[in-house]
Amino acid sequence: MAKMIVMYETPKDKEGFEDYYFNIHIPIVERLQNVKGSSINRVVNVQNSDLNLYLIAEIEFENVEALQEALRSEVGREVTGDLKNIMPFLEKPPIVTITQ
Repeated sequence: MAKMIVMYETPKDKEGFEDYYFNIHIPIVERLQNVKGSSINRVVNVQNSDLNLYLIAEIEFENVEALQEALRSEVGREVTGDLKNIMPFLEKPPIVTITQ
């Protein structure tokens, strides 16, 4: 199992972020191939960190190769390219991790 975990800090424009993220970005992400599961979690508490986390999204794949294949696809490039459209709502880019 491999996961892409994307962590967003509190947006400077919460309403704009929520609208764009859930109505535009997530429908693009939902078209990714090879996805085994996904979740979006709102952060209610952060300990031992100065990060002001707001939202954490996880996308599960069978393995790292399937994840990489999905990201190399046309839809994968559309997902990663959409970051420029999310950035006006954020102070900093999201933190992206790949786990196995």
